[in-house]
Amino acid sequence: MRVAAVDGFLLDVPDTAANRATFGGPSDTKGQPAGFPQARVVTLTETGTHSAAGARVGGFRGGEPELAVAMAGRAAGMLVILDRGFPGVALWKAYTRAGAHLLIRARSSVARRPVQVLEDGTYLARMNLGGQKGAQPGGVVVRVIEYRVDGGEVIRLLTDLMDPVAFPAGELAALYRERWESEGSFRQVKTFQRGPQEILRSADPEPVRQEVWAHLAVHHCLTRIMMRLAGEERIDPDRISFVKVLKHVRRSVIRQCAQTPVQIKQVMAMLAAKVRRKPGNGVRRLREADRFLKRPASKYSFRTPGQVRRPTRRVTAKVLTLHPAILQ
Repeated sequence: MRVAAVDGFLLDVPDTAANRATFGGPSDTKGQPAGFPQARVVTLTETGTHSAAGARVGGFRGGEPELAVAMAGRAAGMLVILDRGFPGVALWKAYTRAGAHLLIRARSSVARRPVQVLEDGTYLARMNLGGQKGAQPGGVVVRVIEYRVDGGEVIRLLTDLMDPVAFPAGELAALYRERWESEGSFRQVKTFQRGPQEILRSADPEPVRQEVWAHLAVHHCLTRIMMRLAGEERIDPDRISFVKVLKHVRRSVIRQCAQTPVQIKQVMAMLAAKVRRKPGNGVRRLREADRFLKRPASKYSFRTPGQVRRPTRRVTAKVLTLHPAILQ
């Protein structure tokens, strides 16, 4: 199956009456506008290529699960990974009926009562429309996988892949981290392609949507170039710099008023030469960085006294330990 992740991000749009009425935006404790109106974008992103296979554009007041349900038809044949803000019966049914499979992180209150423990320690439980008391109509049966990372908190995953032999719990638990590849895709669009903390230009809602789709289309074309280069050089696409591809494509657009097949081949040959110069054939390094709020709502410091922001650093591989269930 193709592995994809569903997640969303926000884009600031110009503060006009039309944009604020259509998209909405954050507000302070008194209900007054606090910042720019924001458009919400939810994408179905291939984790291996960072390419969006589907997307929906909504407003700040709308939720990500609703937009995710609207593009369920794009996920046929995929294994879709989602975080714990998405679990719900409506989303579950929409994706499974569309021919997709799901791997979703869930809170401790969702599908917490085992009805059958499987041979590998995972268990079947019922996810209801509301609450966990009794077998309410309209619910769905899910397989629950619980595990710990380096002995930390128990992480719970829900999946419709019921067979513990064909779909081992350890493999599914290790696969969940691929959800973060969608964050890498959003960074490419928001920070590198659009520019950090930039505001979209359109003063009306419809051109705002067109501009969002334009950014997604350009990003899709850039990932296609990266995949072509990776295929020719037989390397992992993760080893190709998105920033360098973006830079050289921008330069080629500026230099050439009209693109011809010959000129496009020349650009691809130049990019391939850049890739060969620093092939990076090894596996992507295991790295991590501290998570900080980039744009705090308050003007005051959000760091504790003496807190130092450390740079990205190498780490050892995480140890996953399954947490088998016991039927009481």
